[in-house]
Amino acid sequence: MVGGAGYVGSHVVRALLEAGHEPVVYDNLSTGHMEAVCDSEVIIGDVGDRDKLRTVLQARRFDGVVHLAAASLVAESMREPSVYFRNNVSASIVLFDELIRADVPWVVLSSTAAVYGEPEVVPIPEEHPTRPTNPYGESKLMLERILKWYDVAYGFKHISLRYFNAAGAHPSGQIGEDHMPETHLIPIVLQVALGLRDFVTVFGIDYPTPDGSAVRDYVHVCDLADAHVRAITRLCATGTSSVYNLGSARGYSVREIVDVAQQVVGMPIKSVVADRRAGDPPILVADNRKALSELQWMPQFDLEAIVETAWRWHRDHPQGYGNRRSSI
Repeated sequence: MVGGAGYVGSHVVRALLEAGHEPVVYDNLSTGHMEAVCDSEVIIGDVGDRDKLRTVLQARRFDGVVHLAAASLVAESMREPSVYFRNNVSASIVLFDELIRADVPWVVLSSTAAVYGEPEVVPIPEEHPTRPTNPYGESKLMLERILKWYDVAYGFKHISLRYFNAAGAHPSGQIGEDHMPETHLIPIVLQVALGLRDFVTVFGIDYPTPDGSAVRDYVHVCDLADAHVRAITRLCATGTSSVYNLGSARGYSVREIVDVAQQVVGMPIKSVVADRRAGDPPILVADNRKALSELQWMPQFDLEAIVETAWRWHRDHPQGYGNRRSSI
């Protein structure tokens, strides 16, 4: 599990343990949290550290790798594209080469809906043209293309999972979302409800959407984790590389998210309007039929449940893993 101590990664680790697997987490903890994966073995290291990777891979046999380590902020990628191509592409090539050297046969890649760019059709199928509008999406698309050719040349198999908007927290309340700085909409909205922010910013109300704000497809992080387990099962059974969208096939606008959050927390949440952000498409909604058919994957959490589980986590952990309290 490369990047297994992060938000999605920690939920994937939990799902793998529940499915009977024995995940080993490899993470530099730059954005991940040791507390999120305390039930698993953790090796601290960088994806691009060839010597450390080689040492780890020589010490034991791994059936495969789930790769979630990446810089993932769209706005930051627009300002610092070099960071994204070094961290996401160059370092991953080191990882892939060392996996092949160690005869590790497959990787499950954390990818993104940002590979599509401005959609021509909605919901977006996997066959949709890939024209990223930001370096983050471009870096993930480059990894998908690299893996295609690594399969042709080396027989290195892969499944790329194109996440739409990961959200929510584990229903147990034990693990959840803790980023610094926080850029994801739902936790920002809930931080306003907790008094940690004065307001949530709505970036653009002039999009061609029903209420003018951007529309996104939100998928619960536990549903994402379940898809990773199913992807591993499929790779082991078929040895066939593929790519899948992971989304709910339902879109919600920024204003709708604020409205649902107000209902869940039972209080008003202040929002203010700002200009659009560069690189943000107006609508991203998944066509998830391929994952439903081939992975037998079906999202279990609706939007209200996503917000409710996120609220439970943020209410009890207002400062993330660094600060816990039982109630507010």
